[in-house]
Amino acid sequence: MQFSYRLLPAVITLSISVVCAPSADALSLAPPLVLAEKYHDQIDLSHYWVSEKYDGARAWWDGEKILSRGGGVYQAPAWFTENLPNQALDGELWIGRGQFQQLMQTIRDQQPDDVAWRSVRFMVFDAPKHKGYFSERQLHLASLVSAIPDPWVEHVVQTRVDSEVSLKALLDSTIKQGGEGLMLQREGSNYIGGRHYGLVKLTRHADAEATVLAHVPGKGKYQAMVGSLLVEDENGVQFKIGSGLTDAQRIDPPPIGSLVTFRYRGRTQSGKPRFARFLRKRVD
Repeated sequence: MQFSYRLLPAVITLSISVVCAPSADALSLAPPLVLAEKYHDQIDLSHYWVSEKYDGARAWWDGEKILSRGGGVYQAPAWFTENLPNQALDGELWIGRGQFQQLMQTIRDQQPDDVAWRSVRFMVFDAPKHKGYFSERQLHLASLVSAIPDPWVEHVVQTRVDSEVSLKALLDSTIKQGGEGLMLQREGSNYIGGRHYGLVKLTRHADAEATVLAHVPGKGKYQAMVGSLLVEDENGVQFKIGSGLTDAQRIDPPPIGSLVTFRYRGRTQSGKPRFARFLRKRVD
């Protein structure tokens, strides 16, 4: 069953800035998104629907505009949203597998590029204001999206798996085709903002987010560039990330105070991620 290069000065100094708390206005705009916990093998798969984890930008339609996870407004062309319903939708702006950078270049523009936006899809996977459980919300969402005439608005396909073996086979198949991983939604969960096991993510590598505290100067071939980022994760653990940064990102690094996503392989006894590798700057 399915539902349906800007140059930096020659010398970069190490500086740590105090990151100001978001304003009350900014906080009030941030949508109450449900956030994913990490998968573990004690989860009862019989209670979950499974879909692809899209490598895009989380997007919340509030009935008037598309908001980012942090409450920023994506400046989509009027035609992109004109047929969306007057109710909240939770989904992902996405171009395709392996097209994350192209997506970022498109949705960051304050003056939307009509041609570039023609490649963007709104992959909708939930109806946050509907009072039913996830399975009930999916029936509602299927009807809602089917009434939208725009081909760039899609209802994310949800499927069932009957075992851990089937789940891992689906994960392998998805990754082999260029996908990032899988998302699991508990059938009997209400839409409640925050991180909980109503929503679970499964990828080959663990990933997390951290705040950039400082730009650490590079050495050798990276002289006059950023060698690594000093960051702090949500647990208050500070560490450096150098692996994964391109030369362009070392010249124009994620700003101090911004959030970045990194991948890692387990943690040390002190809580530091092992083999942390920069993945991307978070959109908002």
